[in-house]
Amino acid sequence: MSGVWVFKTNGVIQLESSEGKQAGSSSSRRKVLVHLPTGDVVSSYSSLEQILKGLGWERYYGGDPDLFQFHKHSSIDLISLPRDFSKFNSVYMYDIVIKNPNVFHVRDM
Repeated sequence: MSGVWVFKTNGVIQLESSEGKQAGSSSSRRKVLVHLPTGDVVSSYSSLEQILKGLGWERYYGGDPDLFQFHKHSSIDLISLPRDFSKFNSVYMYDIVIKNPNVFHVRDM
């Protein structure tokens, strides 16, 4: 069973199934990470790495070998991404957005 937990106004939490959703609903749309200064969609880890390096992020090689990781010397933040770009989804995109305010945005494709 999959779905979304919805908080009702009466304080009740309810799991709403995603099975009945329409194909065009926002939850079924593919998300993309957009670099705001250029308007470009991030389409590979090599392009993402170029942008992150320009923002002061460095590759971190001390962690899990199944992950691409980036860190900043000026912060305790760590960005961890699956090595396979096809598994790069909105969860990872929003992590990048949160750690780089006003630089990236997640949009529906």
